Parts: sequence; structure tokens; C-alpha cells
Amino acid sequence: MEEKSMQAKGGEARAKALSGEQRSEIAQTGAAARWNIPKATHEGPLQLADAKIQAVVLEDGTRLLTQSDFLLAIGRSRSPKAGTGATVAEVPTFLAANNLKPFIDNELAESTIPIKFLNTNNRIAYGYKAELLPKICDVYLKARDGKALLKSQEDVAKKCDMLVRGLAHVGINALVDEATGYQEVRDKLALQKILDMFISKELLKWTKRFPDEFYKELFRLKKWEFPKEGTSKPQVVGHYTNDIVYDRLAPSVLNELKRLNPPDEKGHRPHKHHQWLTPDIGHPKLRDHISGVIALMKSVEDWNQFKKILRRVYPRKKIGETIEMDM
Repeated sequence: MEEKSMQAKGGEARAKALSGEQRSEIAQTGAAARWNIPKATHEGPLQLADAKIQAVVLEDGTRLLTQSDFLLAIGRSRSPKAGTGATVAEVPTFLAANNLKPFIDNELAESTIPIKFLNTNNRIAYGYKAELLPKICDVYLKARDGKALLKSQEDVAKKCDMLVRGLAHVGINALVDEATGYQEVRDKLALQKILDMFISKELLKWTKRFPDEFYKELFRLKKWEFPKEGTSKPQVVGHYTNDIVYDRLAPSVLNELKRLNPPDEKGHRPHKHHQWLTPDIGHPKLRDHISGVIALMKSVEDWNQFKKILRRVYPRKKIGETIEMDM
């Protein structure tokens, strides 16, 4: 048997260094790519009455509500079919009762198949199209008005009543925002709120934020020799750092950092970008992002392969996108 190449050995060593969770995420990403599973580009919580439902937008613009939250919102168990994730070829259990069938049209019956997708945490998940929620509620409310509900379905009907009222309030606010042009102001206010959370008003004391491992993996993927201690890194490394890290933290964060930290006449910035990040939000998000990027770097052998998986796992943040914060 031929002796393994140094590159293969290096790949095996890096794979062993990954945690079980990191290996699982990389495997799921690969499976999603092979089976053409759509990827979520945006996620965020949607508050309707007393229900909080995780909303998702896929690459093709499809709006979803995650299956577990959808079921919980209408008073059903989070785990359909003992946790299998979906009833693909059948009418879902929340519409399967015979007393509901007179209130279900063919279009609704055909739209109840859960959609499999890769969420922004790189995990396989299931969701229902967002427009399904008011249609399901309509079925239960029509059955209630027609006095066709079973006793066991009354709680679901009450939940549906609350959700429909919540949808009405959200809908009228969205229409008012669009009619008055406030939606543009709303987006600007939301962006400013994000920048206030990420960007500090004062320059913070310099502390090393980027581990050597980040740059060693970058140099390895670019097939560059890592500089000796005391030797400065090529200027292009700053460009790659902006692209890989700062431009993917939150909308317009990189632009604001460049504004606060402009280069001098020699092209050198007087401070590190991370010195302008807030200690409570900016620095923890930076740390988590760098850790995730290093894990992705270790999983591949080629720069182009890394950039491809980076775009999928950590897409650039856009204005108007919901940023989920740990408050």
C-alpha cells in the first residue's frame, strides 16, 4: 500500500482536531450541497400574540416558518411523527381529522409538505411556507363557526384566533409603513441600532483579538510561507481579514470601522479595527465568528474551496437583515 501523502496526513490531523459538533456541521454542509438542499440566508423571530415563531428566508426568496415553532404556535407538539421532522407524503396530523376535511381545499392540501433546508447555523431543519399559517388558522376558525370542532380541537382554534389577530396587527403596520415611506426610515433606524450595539463611541485599549491560528490557516490555504516572528504580514492580509471577518459581522460594520479608523498618508490605519468594537456585543461576536472561520479553514485544503463554503456559512450581512443578539 502506498504511503499517504503529507497533504492527506495533514488533512486527517486537522479533521481529528475538530470537535464532534464542528465535524457534524461540515458533514451536513457537504450533504446539503450534494442533495441541493436550499440554504437559509436570513432568520429571525416573529412575534405574533403570545407566540414567537422563527421566520426564515431561503436563497430563492421562499419565506418559511420553522416546523417546530409553527406546530407549537397552533398548540400542537413540536415533534411531528415522533421527531422524524415531517410527514412528507401525507396530510399533516393537524389537518388529518375527518371533521376538518370539508374546510380544506385542494390547494391547501398540496401546500402542507414541509420543506427541508439548511439553517444559518448550518443545520438541517424543516419549515412550512409562511402563507400556510393563516390558511391553517382559517380551517379551524371555519370549523368552529360551523360548529364542527371536536372538544380536543378547541384549544387549537383559540390559538388560531389569537394568531389571526396578531397577523392583522402586523399586516396593518406593514401597510402603513409602506404607504407613508416609513419603511425606509425604519431600516435606517434598525441599522443605526445595530451599529450602536457593535461600534464603540470611544477607542478601547488594544488587546490581541485574532489568534495566530487564524493567520496560520489563512497562509496555509494561500500556500504562503508564514512570516517569522517580528516580520510584518503582507498588506493584502488586511484586505482578506476585512472580507472574511468584519464584512460578515453585521450590516455596514466594516464601512463604519473604515470611517472611524481611516488610513494615514502612508496607507496605514492608526488603530486596530477591533478596538472600535463594543466589549459587550462587538467583541463576543468577533470572537465567535473567528472561531467558526478557523473551523471552516481547518476543514478544507484549498483557498477557493474555503471561500465557497465561507459564502454559504457566513454570507455578508445586508441592511434590513435581522441580527439575532444574545441580550
